[in-house]
Amino acid sequence: MLKLFGFPASNYYNVVKAALLEKGVAFEEVAIWPSDVSPSDSPLQKVPYIVTEEGPLCESSVILDYIEARYPEPALMPKDPFAASKAREIIRYSELHLELVARQVYGEILLGTPTAEDLKRKVERQLRRNVAAFARVVKLSPYAAGSEFSLADCALVAHLPMIRLTSKKVWGEDFLAELPVTEYLARMHERPSFARVRTESRANFGVFVDYLKSFQAPAPKA
Repeated sequence: MLKLFGFPASNYYNVVKAALLEKGVAFEEVAIWPSDVSPSDSPLQKVPYIVTEEGPLCESSVILDYIEARYPEPALMPKDPFAASKAREIIRYSELHLELVARQVYGEILLGTPTAEDLKRKVERQLRRNVAAFARVVKLSPYAAGSEFSLADCALVAHLPMIRLTSKKVWGEDFLAELPVTEYLARMHERPSFARVRTESRANFGVFVDYLKSFQAPAPKA
């Protein structure tokens, strides 16, 4: 049986988990923190990664491609090559140009660690610019890439809430406000797969924060 390694509070873990649930693939979840990952399974000790009969695979986008090829039904990518590429374009934008940019200030919202002002300004400029570009790529009507549900929805449902939370907490403004994100996420969370992922992610969030805090240096004594 395929095994999925990681933890439910991870948005990248949830991208893969949602895809497996939507596919109806039997899989086992194995809870593991990055610090406990063997480089033989994930060379950079990143999660998620999966272990298949052939061996391990890491990087969420690579895992999504494997899942779609290994378990073709039900299809979670359009048959048309251009439409499928547009869905992958949305995934790439959400990961590379939104989530990884916002990730630079996650310490502020997860641990209350102040972000240096120059970094905060830099990330704000990047994120505002990239959200505007993302708006030209994404559809959200009714799905991420248009009329067909796809792996792009698995990515957006995992990433957009964190992007929105970050912009609200750090800059006091929802950078996604011009997009119909609220309505889109409400529709997606009606699907049993996303509802389950959301519930289990929220239940794990506090444990994840405690894990992060365990790496913080103790406050100096007075």
